[in-house]
Formats: sequence, structure tokens, C-alpha cells
Amino acid sequence: MRLDAANRKEGFMNEKVNSGSRNVAIVGPYLSGKTTLLESLLYVTGAISRKGSVKDANTVGDSAPEARARQMSVEVSTASTEYSGTRFTFIDCPGSVEFAQETYNALIGVDAAIVVCEPISDRVLTLAPLFKFLDDWEIPHLVFVNKMDRANIHVLKTLHALKAVSSRPLVAHQYPIMAGEQLIGFIDLVTEQAYHYHSGGPADPVPFPEELKEEEHAARAEMLEALANFDDHLLEELLEEIEPPQEEILKDLKMELGADLVVPVFFGVAEQDYGVRPLLEALLKEAPEPEITAERRLSKVKDSGTIAQVLKTYYTPQGGKLSLVRVWQGKLTDGIVLNGVRAGGIYRLMGQQSQQINQAGAGEIVALSRMEGVKTGDTLSTSSQTVQLPKVERLEPVYALAITPEKRNDEVKLSGAISKLLEEDPSLAWEQHGDTHEVILWGQGEIHLQVALERLRRKYNLPMTTHLPQVPYKETIRKAISSVHGRYKHQSGGHGQFGDVYLDIKPLRRGEGFSFRETIVGGVVPKQYIPGVEMGVREFLAHGPLGFPIVDVAVTLTNGSYHSVDSSEQAFKQAARLAMQAGIPQCEPTLLEPIVRVQISTPSEFTSKVMQLLTGRRGQILGYEAIHDWQGWDSITGYLPQAEMQNFIVELRSQTLGVGSFHWEFDHLQEVPEKLAERILAHSNGGGSNANGK
Repeated sequence: MRLDAANRKEGFMNEKVNSGSRNVAIVGPYLSGKTTLLESLLYVTGAISRKGSVKDANTVGDSAPEARARQMSVEVSTASTEYSGTRFTFIDCPGSVEFAQETYNALIGVDAAIVVCEPISDRVLTLAPLFKFLDDWEIPHLVFVNKMDRANIHVLKTLHALKAVSSRPLVAHQYPIMAGEQLIGFIDLVTEQAYHYHSGGPADPVPFPEELKEEEHAARAEMLEALANFDDHLLEELLEEIEPPQEEILKDLKMELGADLVVPVFFGVAEQDYGVRPLLEALLKEAPEPEITAERRLSKVKDSGTIAQVLKTYYTPQGGKLSLVRVWQGKLTDGIVLNGVRAGGIYRLMGQQSQQINQAGAGEIVALSRMEGVKTGDTLSTSSQTVQLPKVERLEPVYALAITPEKRNDEVKLSGAISKLLEEDPSLAWEQHGDTHEVILWGQGEIHLQVALERLRRKYNLPMTTHLPQVPYKETIRKAISSVHGRYKHQSGGHGQFGDVYLDIKPLRRGEGFSFRETIVGGVVPKQYIPGVEMGVREFLAHGPLGFPIVDVAVTLTNGSYHSVDSSEQAFKQAARLAMQAGIPQCEPTLLEPIVRVQISTPSEFTSKVMQLLTGRRGQILGYEAIHDWQGWDSITGYLPQAEMQNFIVELRSQTLGVGSFHWEFDHLQEVPEKLAERILAHSNGGGSNANGK
């Protein structure tokens, strides 16, 4: 690990830098105060003259109606400001796990991230998936412990909990000064200067509080030891008890943060602007410049043209399609052609407001209009050769609703509107189910789908009715039967219709599907009529006696007769249907349900609860093991009936502080237990939905 860290740090030190801009994502759990922090950052830098609040629905971020109605972020918001001659572009990201795709897609385009959390140690675990993503992508990040004005806070417990969920060492950059349960200032652990906060301006330097000397020295020593793990010179100084110069400490912080080797921690109250200015100073002096991030991202790209990557797609009522892009190399100019598409305009975003600009250089995050055919994650370039940067994997959907337009005439507009919806939010998916004939919208949870449906109504005037999707049950047979007779004879003047067949029907092993063959001897059924027999059998299997498609059945045409004038392919098709109609009920039809294979990721402390949850839903545990690259997490593999999957993600998250997740895929069909099958069939025959089989 030390060798790998040294290589990353050496690469950081060798870069040429330019401090003209920074791109910073603001991330963290729901309710941690990210949008409030953005508002404070914009206010103290003069980008806005008055702060808004989430409660009053007047913030720069969370400007979409769906966000304001819920007082939560549901998509990324972008805002720019200037501080000390540097342009900062902040991307406020959703905190809810149901909108994690938005956050991940945006994160790969920034130079650093601020991880916002509350000083509650019990909730720190919710940061684990975010920390893992940041470390997997080697995205430099700082922690801002917000809401330090709340009661019963435990700073040391919070720090300890944070260290437990981060694979990178956390280093406190400050030591908070408290008066009872109120945050009144901080000690900078680099300079050992103490400050007191006051409203409306920067913190004032104050004499060092002697009563905190021991705690501050311990915190500073811990910070220096963490930095020395990646700096042999600093390690020698500490071993020889030489006080390192402040410039050396700051240089180490900058290099090790920029190489994603350490995670500095800050404290504050964003609502009162406490701690926001020191955080800005750290971003200015210690966060990596855009050129360094670009060098890392483009390390395997040899193209010399303009390169950008799409971080987010918007469809706006006024401007149409907007693609939020990070410019990695070169510059964007009016009318530039990227991937063969001419950009309609270049815009700098401030929440929902946009300002048209003539060009954007490397390191900027801007929006391009009318980039038709371009999707989130795509790499854009002026090159004639294909350039492809790594992009975030799409999160698998885990929650579904069947949707139907309230107005029947709107059905023709639905596919086009949903396609645009999926461009804005790639973690959605939809399908026209072949068995149930329902249009099913898939997403990351109930709120996620509610937001998507509200957008369909607001943006495309497509109100929907919804219900739980039907389970695609099948049926099969347990018993074989021979020589089932089917005769179709119809006379209505002129040529009649005549077909006569004998069929053998037997069950196949699970998963073998359907087979048809014939053993006709002597031409008792002419060859030109045999395809009609198979067609009749197949049509019957589409809807068996229990009401569902029949699978895993073999049918053999063994005998029959025909009429030289009245027989036809259609007549033999009808004869075969009659034979199947007579024979299948005698073959002991039984109900089958789809079984999915699930792979669940959970913190180890919740593993036993998750296994109980799985077995409590008629699931079968196949095994579990530690996740090799994620300390303290387990992977549980098992089978789960699809009928039990609808709310599984809801219960899984409730059992794991919201961080448990699972991947699934169809595995096999399995007989439904007899008593449950009776309830399903009674419910189905009564005309209700068979969504959950209960």
C-alpha cells in the first residue's frame, strides 16, 4: 500500500498546476445540510446577497419543484462563485440512496468532494458506500461535520465512527472549541492559532485556550503521524522530535489530499456560516487544481483535441435539452462540433438560472444545449477517433410499478416521454412485459419512482395511474398422458373443416421449455398440416387452465386422420387446441413462480438480520462471505421468490440504516407451495392483481 501511495503522491508532485478554478461536489446523507452549505458558500463569497433556506423553498440548489415539495435533493444542482481570484463550481448532490446515480455520475467530473455529515456517530455508517465510491475512483475528499450546534454531540465518537468507515486515514484539520454544547470556534491544527466565530464575518483570532492544550496536542500529533505515513522526511522529523515547519505540513496536506491518501476533517454550522470560510481556504490551498485531475483522468488518452464528459442531462421547459459537461482538455467554443453533433450554445448554470457564454476552457463545468443523441456519461471530443473515458456503472433497479396513462389517447406519447426521462435519470428503466402486457417502470425505490411520475405529469402532461406489477407466474404439468384425442369438424356449406389428431403430453425437466415432435406413420396426417398442429398446441400453451402460460411440456403428434377435401392447416390447428384442452387438465397442472438470485451487500453487523429477512420472505440462503475489498461488509447470496421482491429493498434499507443493497437476476421457476397457490389462484380468478401472491 505504501508503494502505491508513493506512486500516486509522486504523480501529484510532478504535475504543473494552475489555480484558476476548482470543481467541488457537495455530498453526504439526506438531511446532513448539503444544500444549506452550498447556500452559505455562495453567500460568504458574494455570489448571492441573501441566503435562502430549504424550508422556505428559495435556495439556489434544490430548485426543481419535486425537490422543493419534499425538501430534499432529487437531482444535482450546479452553482459558480469566485473566491480569492479562483472560480469555484459547486455541484450539490442528492443524499438519498434512491438518487445515488445522480451523485456518482457527477462525482467523476470534480476535482474534490466535501462530504457533509452530522455529529451523530450512529449515523456515520450511512457514509460507507459514498466513501467506497470516492476511494475506488481516487477522488480527493474532505469531511465537513455540520450542525455542531445541536445538543448531545460527541466529537470524538463521531471521528472514531468516521475512521471506521473510511479506507483512507482521516486527519482532523481543526479542533473545535465548545462552550457547553455550542460551537464557538476552532483551533487550526497546522498553525495552532485559535479562532472564535461571530455572525456576519470571518472568525477572529483569539488567545490559545490553555484548558484545551492537551487535547489539541494529541489531535495535532495524530494528524502529523498520519501525514508522515506518506512522507519519510516528516517521519524523520517526528522521530527526532523536530517541529516541522507549517509550510511543510501544508505542502503534505495538499499533496496527500490531492492523491486521495488522507481525508481532512473540518467542523462547523453551515446555517450560521461557521466553519465555511476555513473550508473554502482549504479548498483553495489544498484541493487539487483541475489540471491535476485532468492528467489523472486522461492518463491513457493520447488525443490532442477538445475532450469533455457528460455528467448530467436535463430537459428544461424553456431551453430543451441541456448536457452538463466537464471540459477535460482543450476548450469549447460557439458552434463546436463534438461527436458529430453541433452544440447549440454554452451556458454557466446557477441553479435553474443559466448564463450564456462564448467559450469554456479546460477545467470548467458548463452546460451545452441541443446535444441530441448524447447521453450522461458519454465522452465528447472533436477527434475523428473514438475517445472513451471511464464512466459510472448504471445502478440496477430494485423497485417497480406498473404504469398506465390516465388518458388512453396518451399511450402513443408514453415511450417518447419515458425515453427523455431515462436520459435525465439513467438509474430508471422500463419494459413492456411480454407475459403480463404491463408497462413497468423500474427504479431505486418508492420516492424515486414518485419523482419520476411527477416529472412525467409536469414536463410532458402525462398523468399516470399505478399499481404493483403482476408476478409473471407460469404453470406446468406433473403427469404424462397418452393418446389425447382432438377432432374438429365444421360444415357450413361448400367445403367444410376437418382435422383429427392424437397427442401424447408429458412434463419436461424444469427449464427445458417446450418441445414438439411427430411420429406419424403412413401419412394419416399429411405433412403440410403438421405445422398447424404445432401452432394449435403453442397457442393453447399461452394460456393454460390456471390462467398462465404453460412451460416445460413435450407434445408428440402420434396419430390422426384427414379428409381429402375438407382438411386444412387451420382445421388441424383447431383439432390440436381441442386435444390440449381435453388433455392438460388431466396432467395435474401446477403453478410455478419465478425465483431470482440475489446478491446482498450489507455491513457485517447486520448480516444476521438480513439473512432472517431473506428467509422470512421464503428465501433460501446459498452462502455469505466477506467482501474482499470492503472491510466490515458481507455479501449474502440466495434465492428469493419474485413475488417477495417488491418491498424487499424497503425492508433491507430499514434493517441496515439505509445502506444495504442487492443485485438480482432471474434464475429459475419453482413450484408454488400448495396453500399459497390456492390463494394466488383465488385472487387471480377474482379479477385482482397477483402482484405479491398474498
